[in-house]
Amino acid sequence: MRKCSIASILTFLFLTILASTNAQKNLYLEELKQWDGDRIAALKDPNGWLNLEGLFWFKKGVNSFGSAKENELVYDNTAFPKHLGDFIYEDGKVYWKDAASEKITIKDNAGLVIANAETLNLLTAIEGKYLSQWKDFVWVVIQREDKVGVRFRNLKAKTLLEFKGIERFPVDARWRIKAKVIPQNQNPLMIMNVLGQNTAQKHGGQLVFEIEGKTYRLDAIDEGGVRLFVTFADATSGKTTYGSGRFIELDKPDADGYTYIDFNKAYNPPCAFTEFATCPLPPPQNRLSIAIPAGEKKYGQH
Repeated sequence: MRKCSIASILTFLFLTILASTNAQKNLYLEELKQWDGDRIAALKDPNGWLNLEGLFWFKKGVNSFGSAKENELVYDNTAFPKHLGDFIYEDGKVYWKDAASEKITIKDNAGLVIANAETLNLLTAIEGKYLSQWKDFVWVVIQREDKVGVRFRNLKAKTLLEFKGIERFPVDARWRIKAKVIPQNQNPLMIMNVLGQNTAQKHGGQLVFEIEGKTYRLDAIDEGGVRLFVTFADATSGKTTYGSGRFIELDKPDADGYTYIDFNKAYNPPCAFTEFATCPLPPPQNRLSIAIPAGEKKYGQH
């Protein structure tokens, strides 16, 4: 009788633990499903990466813009005017002048239409403060170090309309790894982008973690707020994942200096979807020798 009772208790405990484990697994799968849904929605958003169709850099002076080859800035699309107008870049400022037969709309980030746009400096410290639009085409003035230009979108771009999602590795909780964050406040983190420009970023600390008993490290960027940002490459890069590496975000360390790197949330940079982005590249120390078969796989041919 006693043996039967002990066996029943052990069975009950085992089933309870199993049920708890399965419940945690299901919650984690739901979390990843929600994360992936949010990720796809962000890509398809009007401010996402799927509708980009141009990145035009200014020269000093007048930059004519339109579909005709005679323009300084050429957007090759028959649905676009041959000459829509001119960007005037001088003294660190950018102004717009409509062509005689065309007129664009310029709104601020509150959605209010700017009445006298020809006297408005479109180059501000807040990227995207002013949005210009002509029919289904929108653009903002951007600055990347010493380069100033226009990021151009087609709200009905073929790359957006034909988007079918991103293939990803099966979710595996083993790729959610605890990491110690070692402060590196004495030096900035130097990051190069695809334009070959180097920028000094605030160092968010070195992430030290183990995979299969071996220690690895990644340097993180502190972009403010409660999250850290990492750009990394691994042995899958250029094979099953995007060749220039992937991105990952994670919580800043707790009071004991620990956080978790969830490689199931590793995602493709904008450059995987468009040639009109200026993505940061992994620094040499963030190129891991091990394969990380988790997160998003490569997309398209960029």
